[in-house]
Amino acid sequence: MTTATKSVSLEQELNPTEAQTARFDLAAQKLNLDEGIWKVLRYPTRELIVHIPVAMDNGKLEVFTGFRVQHSIARGPSKGGIRYAPDVTLDEVRALAAWMTWKCAVVNIPFGGAKGGVICDPHKMSIGELERMTRRYTAELFEFIGPEKDVPAPDVNTNEQTMAWIMDTYSMHMRQTVTAVVTGKPINIGGSRGRREATGRGIMIVCDEAIKKLGLRPESTRVIVQGFGNVGSNSALLMAQAGYKIIGIIEVTGSLYNKNGIDVKALSAYRQKHGTLVGFPEAEAADPAELLVTDCDILIPAATENQITSRNADRIKCKILAEGANGPTTASADEILADKRVFVIPDILCNAGGVTTSYFEWVQDRQGYFWKESVVNEQLETIMVAAFEDVVRFAEAHAVNNRIAAYMLAIDRVAYTIRQRGIYA
Repeated sequence: MTTATKSVSLEQELNPTEAQTARFDLAAQKLNLDEGIWKVLRYPTRELIVHIPVAMDNGKLEVFTGFRVQHSIARGPSKGGIRYAPDVTLDEVRALAAWMTWKCAVVNIPFGGAKGGVICDPHKMSIGELERMTRRYTAELFEFIGPEKDVPAPDVNTNEQTMAWIMDTYSMHMRQTVTAVVTGKPINIGGSRGRREATGRGIMIVCDEAIKKLGLRPESTRVIVQGFGNVGSNSALLMAQAGYKIIGIIEVTGSLYNKNGIDVKALSAYRQKHGTLVGFPEAEAADPAELLVTDCDILIPAATENQITSRNADRIKCKILAEGANGPTTASADEILADKRVFVIPDILCNAGGVTTSYFEWVQDRQGYFWKESVVNEQLETIMVAAFEDVVRFAEAHAVNNRIAAYMLAIDRVAYTIRQRGIYA
């Protein structure tokens, strides 16, 4: 472990804002970024805190706290998901908003970054309570969101239904239907074909490019996926269909391992029927922490932040780390993985398939013309492959790892736009 890693407390290491800022500062330093632009990009454009009164089913009134952070609008409307969870913090939302700015810039789509969240436990709330909370949250943000301002999307514990409520609430205030105010909607009210699978598909596309670079073939490439939600399950299923060998699935409620490969389609059907992975007969039960550090060719952390830290990074045994989640690796762990020569596909590139297809949805809503799924997937592949090549080229040209290269590429694009536009005073 390096001296720099030792000097950082675990609390600091796991703080998402600290992690984002550390990587931003290093990339900005290597770019020799102008000090003024550095200051502009270090801070969000706007941070909103709202307190949301909700009539609960038991007749009591509860007040929930919600956030919306708009990090940048330099390249276009800000863009980012809304999450519902008991542990949502302003620090987390602030970091995620900045990550969205860099993610949109890496894939070169005309959005800035934003993120939102409400402190609640959605698993303990009824559909009616969730709807009332969502609609009031939307009403509180009404003047700050919109197709040309800030375009929310689903994130942790939110989904198509949540987006439909937001779209309807916003539309009622506007006195007209405005489908482009959010993405990730049901298809029949302006959603895009291919959106649900887009993040998983994007992960597969960049993994395809990575194994070409490392001289591997799908059929001989062993993959472990952490998380079996939308992102993890779709990436596992699509990669299995493409010939990859999925040898491990990690879930909090039960993890599975089969060195000969897991039938992901059968596993998905089993979970749909039983509500759990536990007891799936074609794989062995495994300890989640041990499976994360089991020998494989590609490891896909597609669950939550801070899964690979200074405490376990030295035991990671993959050739390629494809970050399906936002912030699964801490800044301190980066140094250890670099020493181990792990080929990291950073989150702001790896999981950008979702925001890219959200961009397609926004475009289709504004056009009033909707594409075939094959067109969505073709356009997604074009953008993801180009972004992968841009990041690798930047890494080689500046002698940095892929993560810092992705940050440098993104910061350079946003800074260039700010310089072109100038600072209004």
